[in-house]
Amino acid sequence: MNVPLAVGLGEILWDVFPGGKKLGGAPANFAYHADRQGCRGVVVSAVGYDSAGREIENVLAGKQLDSYLARVPAATGRVDINLDSAGIASYVFAENSAWDRIPFDAKTKEIAHCAAIVCFGSLAQRDPRSRETIRRFLENVPADALKIFDINLRQGFYSKEIIRSSLQAASALKINEDEVRVLEKMFAEFDILAGDRESFFQGIFKNFPNLELIILTLGGAGSVVAGAGKNGSRSHVPADKSIQVADTVGAGDSFTASFAVALLAGKSIPEAHRHAARVADFVCAHAGAMPEIPSDFQLNSGA
Repeated sequence: MNVPLAVGLGEILWDVFPGGKKLGGAPANFAYHADRQGCRGVVVSAVGYDSAGREIENVLAGKQLDSYLARVPAATGRVDINLDSAGIASYVFAENSAWDRIPFDAKTKEIAHCAAIVCFGSLAQRDPRSRETIRRFLENVPADALKIFDINLRQGFYSKEIIRSSLQAASALKINEDEVRVLEKMFAEFDILAGDRESFFQGIFKNFPNLELIILTLGGAGSVVAGAGKNGSRSHVPADKSIQVADTVGAGDSFTASFAVALLAGKSIPEAHRHAARVADFVCAHAGAMPEIPSDFQLNSGA
């Protein structure tokens, strides 16, 4: 049986917390959780000729997670993370990192040709070299692949053109409430209203007709998934208030991966949504972005 390939494309780095470091970067988090939900996850990125890069390769091998990490002449990436009293993370990314130089080569192209799902963001497009690789990768995936743009705005490392071209290339958008407000101002000509959820959905779908889905996370209010069209489906899953949050790092990536794999497995949008929310709640309750996922939180458990 062929196992679908789910690609996390973009930055890979060390999440450096006050008490230590963990492997991080949204693409690696996505690939890890897609892998645990029944796909073959693979990370496509770049690391430096340094001990930090070798250590990332070792950690991925230890997690039995496939990767294609090009070696380039730049320092392996890192992000310094601080957590507030509620476990909410803030980030400071090192610049001129290896993941700014991801090459599009024969191996990258081969992976693109096999991808059933690819998740990419705006952060890895801050440098023109990785931006071009992401563009070419998306052009080379199969026509029916699910292409998820996890907008992931960080530190001002984005522009209107990066967001526009990414929305044009994607078939699904993952976004949070803060990012909705940024898009409201950025695309004022679209007449979308951040305070009016349905106006936002319809404004985005109208101006980017290739999009089939919007995943909107609402913090303490849960999340909404919207299908394209005026009669498109709407699914709302409230947040589980009983969860004791350890930290929120990687929770959104686990949600996106679990939702995408469930959808690929034939689940309905509401079924996939409930499964994804349950996995993300588990990740929030555990430290770090890649906790071990128990079998009853995995898709093949029937959850």
